[in-house]
Amino acid sequence: MNTAARYIKPAKSTTVFNEFVLKLTKLGVSVLGSRVLSVRGRKSGELRSVPVNLLKLDGERYLVAPRGVTQWVRNLRVAEEGQLTVGRRTETFTYTELTDEEKPEILRAYLKRWKFEVGVFFDGVDAKASDEKLLEIAPGYPIFKLR
Repeated sequence: MNTAARYIKPAKSTTVFNEFVLKLTKLGVSVLGSRVLSVRGRKSGELRSVPVNLLKLDGERYLVAPRGVTQWVRNLRVAEEGQLTVGRRTETFTYTELTDEEKPEILRAYLKRWKFEVGVFFDGVDAKASDEKLLEIAPGYPIFKLR
C-alpha cells in the first residue's frame, strides 16, 4: 500500500455527520473545536467548504487529514491558503506542511482529542502508540501547521 497517496472515501454516515457539523459551525457553534475550512478548488476555482478539527498544541494550530489525501488536502496544496470560519468569524491562513518526522507528536495529540470520532481511520493506532508506530503511519496523514 502506498501510504503517501492514502485516501479513505467518506461513508454515507460520515457525509451526513459532516453536513450536520458544517451547519452548526457556520451558525457559530464549534463542535469540539470544529471549523469550516474553505479552499479554492484546484480545477473549478470555486470555494469548497468542509468541517475540520482544528488542533491547538503548544501555542500552535494544526489541521490533520485523518482520511489521507482528501480533496481539501489537494486543493489546499494548490491554493497555498485557506479560510477557517466559525459563525461570522473568518480567518485567512497560510501553512507549512509537516514532514513525516514532525508528525508523531501531532498525531498523538490529535488522537487523544478526537479518537472517538476519527479512530476508525487509524486502523487501531491510538494516542498510546509508540513514536515508532506513529512515524510508521505518518506518510498517510497530511498535517498542516497554520501561520
